[in-house]
Amino acid sequence: MTTKKVERRIKIKYRIRKRVNGTAERPRMSVFRSNKQIYVQIVDDSWYNTEKPFTRTVKKKGQIVEVKYCPKGKTLVSASSIGLEAMPKSKQAEKVGELIAEKAKAAGITAVVFDRNGYLYHGRVKQLADAARKGGLNF
Repeated sequence: MTTKKVERRIKIKYRIRKRVNGTAERPRMSVFRSNKQIYVQIVDDSWYNTEKPFTRTVKKKGQIVEVKYCPKGKTLVSASSIGLEAMPKSKQAEKVGELIAEKAKAAGITAVVFDRNGYLYHGRVKQLADAARKGGLNF
């Protein structure tokens, strides 16, 4: 059974997703925040498919990036705080924001639409967004 807090976030998430859509020119940057880590991915919603796409995750020891290749073209760039557990969570969010900006620029993405995924724009979500802006992403 879900808690009221989770149900509230899911309601907010659906309300946001009605208005926020990513395109090929300006994809959506979606954030997921767990208790221990923070994840972000850049998604092109024009390729959205209800079938589960094939993904291949590349993980190398010492690296904190997961790159997912999908034949449908849904997830363009993905990053997480794996490997940064010794750091405070706020610093993890900053590092992930810098990393996603770097990976997005390498993929040719300069402008995105920010999807906070139902979380308040405060704390780790805000730090990730600010670090991504400093890295050169426009949103």
